[in-house]
Amino acid sequence: MSANIWNRMWSIYCVNAFQSNITGNLSAYITSGFEAHSLLPVISIISSIMGAATYMPLAKVLNLWDRTVGLIIMLVFFLLGLILAATCNDIGTYCASQVFYAIGSAGLIFCVDVVTIDTSTLRSRGLAYALTSSPFIITAYAGPAAAEQFYDTNWRWGYGTFCIVLPAVVLPFFGLLRYFKSKAKKNGLLKDKPKSGRTFKENVWYYIIEFDVLGVFLLTAGLALFLLPFTIAGSAEDDWKSAHIIVMLVIGFCCLIAFALAERFLAPVPFLPWELLANRTVIGACLIDATYQISYYCWYDYFTSYLQVVFGTSLATAGYIASIFDVVSGVWLFCVGFAIKGSRRFRWLLWIAVPLYILGIGLMIYFRRPHFSVGYTIMCQIFIAFAGGTMIICQQVAVLSASDHNNAAAALAFLNVFGNIGGGIGGSISGAVWTHTMPDALQKYLPAEALADWETIYEDLATQLSYPMGDPVREAIIKAYAVAQSRMLIAGTCIMATSLIWMFIIKDVKLTKTQTKGVLF
Repeated sequence: MSANIWNRMWSIYCVNAFQSNITGNLSAYITSGFEAHSLLPVISIISSIMGAATYMPLAKVLNLWDRTVGLIIMLVFFLLGLILAATCNDIGTYCASQVFYAIGSAGLIFCVDVVTIDTSTLRSRGLAYALTSSPFIITAYAGPAAAEQFYDTNWRWGYGTFCIVLPAVVLPFFGLLRYFKSKAKKNGLLKDKPKSGRTFKENVWYYIIEFDVLGVFLLTAGLALFLLPFTIAGSAEDDWKSAHIIVMLVIGFCCLIAFALAERFLAPVPFLPWELLANRTVIGACLIDATYQISYYCWYDYFTSYLQVVFGTSLATAGYIASIFDVVSGVWLFCVGFAIKGSRRFRWLLWIAVPLYILGIGLMIYFRRPHFSVGYTIMCQIFIAFAGGTMIICQQVAVLSASDHNNAAAALAFLNVFGNIGGGIGGSISGAVWTHTMPDALQKYLPAEALADWETIYEDLATQLSYPMGDPVREAIIKAYAVAQSRMLIAGTCIMATSLIWMFIIKDVKLTKTQTKGVLF
């Protein structure tokens, strides 16, 4: 196998990082353009849930069929999401585009992550992931600047451009994998799988069982129906007393219970493999990932909006500050990778990273007050970047250390399921705090002459920014943002504190076993 594989993988990570940075910075303006700024967490929740439902079936595709099959399927989903976003004319189509985009983006990177596993040793895997994450160092500054240019001209091209660029980068990688597979067959290193002998109907039933269609449906429906009411209840006519809110909660909860029972007693091939679920190292890593994602998305969805409204930063500058995590962690991950390779252990890094992360978000609660300089927020972001980057690498190495190479894709998928569910829960908390805090705070602080416009101000970021700094209306909006963001951060800090327990569940594994041969890293 050639080092060209790593070059292609790095290029895919780079393009994905660039487009996610651009589209992430544009999302607040796009939803505001449809007068739906408050729907940011809803989109985040649905995207996280669909991503969670994608990983385990995709891991089955990669194991049962081929890495390239999963890659091309995810590319199609990715492109469909980008095309829908570029051509949408209403908030419904935009939300649908984000579902396809979330499935394709998460799935495509997961496919590349699995190839990273195939081409690296367990001891060097942290270093390998550091290398594939390094494009974020570049795109952290290029992305926000490009997003501002797209917004000033035509934001649709922020999506349309990558409909062209993405296939140009992914398809050569696809061809390279197919070439090396063909070469392995010629050299007798890989044999074709024998034909199953199943009929068409038997094949359909076989794959329904293998991909646990019932479990995927129950998990996706349960999470969506249970988490969304926390975000949309505030906009319902009777709040939590509304019939559709109650029905969604009840049906969602029942679906989640049914999912747990089906996985335990009915599913011949469970959605979540029991041998992974029973491993304390895997469970500890997954719980840390889930609480980390919950904590992060409790406040992140409105972070760039907060920076622009409270500190008067431009779209690009807000993107630069929000991308501090990508820059700092992108460099720091190499140090973490070398530390893991040198010590052959990873748990000791978690004992430093988890408390540091709690400190970072805890300090942001205090520095969310409007009179503080944006420099304090930047300082907290640096703390979070060091800690968060360390945790991400350690979680990945932890689950992979507990599995053999045949189950590596399932182990990584298992971790990502927990992370995406955590992201969905975090988004629902963020949305609940926003919808139950921001409207009341605006009506409390807005001067009498602007009070009638509070709903327009609430739903439109551009309207919020139209009032100059120092204007009484702008000051009222700033106070409302400070209240909402402080409550989001308090929730995130309290949730993240549970990771102080989870990090002790993980075994102090020594990374000595060999999982693959002929590796590049």
